[in-house]
Amino acid sequence: MNITIVSVGKLKEKYLKQGIDEYKKRLSAYAKLTLIEVPDEKAPESMSAAEMEEVKRKEGDRILAHIAPDTFVITLEIQGKMLTSEQLAKKLDDLATYGKSKIAFIIGGSLGTSKEVESRSDLALSFSKMTFPHQVMRLLLLEQIYRGFRINRGEPYHK
Repeated sequence: MNITIVSVGKLKEKYLKQGIDEYKKRLSAYAKLTLIEVPDEKAPESMSAAEMEEVKRKEGDRILAHIAPDTFVITLEIQGKMLTSEQLAKKLDDLATYGKSKIAFIIGGSLGTSKEVESRSDLALSFSKMTFPHQVMRLLLLEQIYRGFRINRGEPYHK
């Protein structure tokens, strides 16, 4: 399975980089993982709705440039569907079983994702109704993908 995570913004925090590196190493036994960072747009504190949409559109164009037509796209969205770890594991397993070996997870910027990215999405996934920093979501997402592979193989970890 080929998993790509496309996220907006550069990761700066050393502790997050260390955690991400650990899960990249762990996941290498299960899947080919590619992490792509696209530049974020400068967004002043006060913007009009039109300016916010323009920021999301520009970031969205950068995201979509990395998505192949045959890729199953999962966007992380607050209003998305909430799954348990077991349900996410089953989704990953079902995708692999039915020939969807390319999966891309999208983590938008601080304003979210554009309408174009959302319309390209095959599944909108929510980790919580709470808002998390998008840099932290990379680590949480990697951990859950790793957990999913362990669950699917019946390996200890998830309990």
